[in-house]
Amino acid sequence: MPTNTPDPAPQPDGVPLLEVEDLTVDLLSPGGTGPAVQRVVHGVSFTLRKEETVALIGESGSGKSISAMALMGLLPAATAHVGGSARHRGTDLLALPPDQLRTRRGKHLALVFQDALSALNPTLTVGYQIAETIRAHESVGRREARTRAVELMARVRIPDPARRYRDYPHQFSGGMRQRIMIAMAVALSPDVLIADEPTTALDVTVQAQIMELLAELREETGSALLLITHDLGLAAGTADRVAIMYAGRILEQAPVQELYDRPAHPYTRGLLAAVPRLDGDADNLTPIPGSPPGPGLLSSGCPFHPRCPDVPERCATQPPMLLPVDTAPAARLVACHYPLEVSDVR
Repeated sequence: MPTNTPDPAPQPDGVPLLEVEDLTVDLLSPGGTGPAVQRVVHGVSFTLRKEETVALIGESGSGKSISAMALMGLLPAATAHVGGSARHRGTDLLALPPDQLRTRRGKHLALVFQDALSALNPTLTVGYQIAETIRAHESVGRREARTRAVELMARVRIPDPARRYRDYPHQFSGGMRQRIMIAMAVALSPDVLIADEPTTALDVTVQAQIMELLAELREETGSALLLITHDLGLAAGTADRVAIMYAGRILEQAPVQELYDRPAHPYTRGLLAAVPRLDGDADNLTPIPGSPPGPGLLSSGCPFHPRCPDVPERCATQPPMLLPVDTAPAARLVACHYPLEVSDVR
C-alpha cells in the first residue's frame, strides 16, 4: 500500500542531489553471526548533481554494482554490513528505517538492473508490473495506473504499447526488455536514476538507442544519472564526470574529457591503452599485466601496486589517499603517491 511519508524538500541549486561519503560494504559469514569475511567496498565517495551523469567505471568485481545495491538498500542485512553515508536531499539513506527507505526507492531513487530478464517477473505481464510500480507509491486505481503504464511504454518507444501491455517478458527482445525496465524506473519521475550496466549483452546499435533514451529522459525530468559500466567508450559519450574503481576503491575522479585526455593514475592509463582506437593499430594494444585481487585478498599499500609498471617501495606499504593533483582541486582527484603530472600527458 502507498505510504504517507512526506516528500523530501527540494534541493537548492548547486547542492548535490546525492552525496556518498566513505561508503563501505563488508560481506559477513552465513547468518551474520561471525566476523566480516571480506570488505568489498573501501571508502567510496562521490557526488551527483541535478541533470548530471557520473560514470562509475571498473572491471568485473571492482565493486561497482554492489555499491549501487548498497545505496538502494538492496543488500541483505544478514550477510552484508554497509557503512559510511549517502545523503539524498540531506537525508542519509543508509540511516533510514527500511519502511522509509522503501518509500524513497522507486519514487525518488530508481535502479535499472543490468539483466532485465532476471529482474522482471516472468509470470506477470510487463504492463501489470509497470502499473503496480505506480500503485505501490500512489493512491490511484487500476484503470489510471494502466493508462499511465501504456503512456510510459510509448515514452520508451515500445511499438503498439496498448497491445503489448499484456505481453510477458519473454515475448520481448533484449533491447525492448531493457526499455520496459527503464519505463518502470522512471514511472514516478525519480530525481536520481542508477543504471547498472544497462546495455549488457545488447548489440552496439541497441546500446546507442538505450543510452540516447536515458539521456533524453534525464533532460526531460532534470534527474541525475549514475551510470555503472565497464565500457570506457560508453562512458565517454555519455558522462559528465567519471570515477574509476579498482578492488573496491575509487582511484581517480575527473571530468570526462580531462580524464580521457590526461589520465593521471597508472590504472586509468592502462585501461585506456587497452582500448582499440579507430585511428590506432589494434595489434599494438597494451594489456594490463596480472589480474585484479580477489575480495578480501588485498595486500598492504596501493591495491594496484602488484600490477603497476613502476612501483616505488612506498606504494607496497602505504595506501594512497584520494587527493587533488592539479590546479582544479574539485575537478580531479587521484589515489596515487606518484600520479603522472597531468600537464605532461599528451
